[in-house]
Amino acid sequence: MEYIPKVLQAVAGEDFTIYLYFSDGSVRLYDAKPLLQLGGVFEPMRDPDYFRDRLTVLNDTAAWDVSGDMDPCNCIDLDPIELYETCPVVVDPLEKAS
Repeated sequence: MEYIPKVLQAVAGEDFTIYLYFSDGSVRLYDAKPLLQLGGVFEPMRDPDYFRDRLTVLNDTAAWDVSGDMDPCNCIDLDPIELYETCPVVVDPLEKAS
């Protein structure tokens, strides 16, 4: 059976990065800066507060809650398979906090 990655938690890091906690226990780091440079639907996320405050998990992946009501049909979400396959595995930054 092939593993289908699911993001369980997404935590904004420094400088438009995201720590992604996957269902297999791995933690991966995504750098969103290239995405934000595209503009268009990604333009609001260039605001650091919007980027951090609207970041959530919807549709089993990292997403930004556009409407503010956690509607999985009204969000900007990232492909969980692409994230899983391209983002490097990192040490959980929350482990350092304890």
